[in-house]
Amino acid sequence: MKTIRIKRAYDPASAEDGFRILVDRLWPRGLTKEKAAVDLWLKEIAPSTELRKWFDHDATKWEQFKSKYSKELSENPANLEIIRDHLKKQSITLLYAARDTAHNEAILLQEILNNSIAQ
Repeated sequence: MKTIRIKRAYDPASAEDGFRILVDRLWPRGLTKEKAAVDLWLKEIAPSTELRKWFDHDATKWEQFKSKYSKELSENPANLEIIRDHLKKQSITLLYAARDTAHNEAILLQEILNNSIAQ
């Protein structure tokens, strides 16, 4: 079965990553393209700049962020379809740059994609 992993973009690439998709709107600071080993940079799936700045990785806003970001994703489902198409062929790893490993868009994307597969 194909899996959806999440990983910080700064962590080393590994064979089990499969197809690596960067889901941040901005390129990770200080990271070279070679080190990142990104197969696809899908910046359009990232939270809007307005939402990203509002959230500012404030854990107290996490539930509101999830709701607002889910709404943004539902308004442009084509980006999720791009990921689903890759997932049909191979396992994927969603890459993010945030230091907060518990509150970031990759976590929510993984949850949404896993839920859609389970249905």
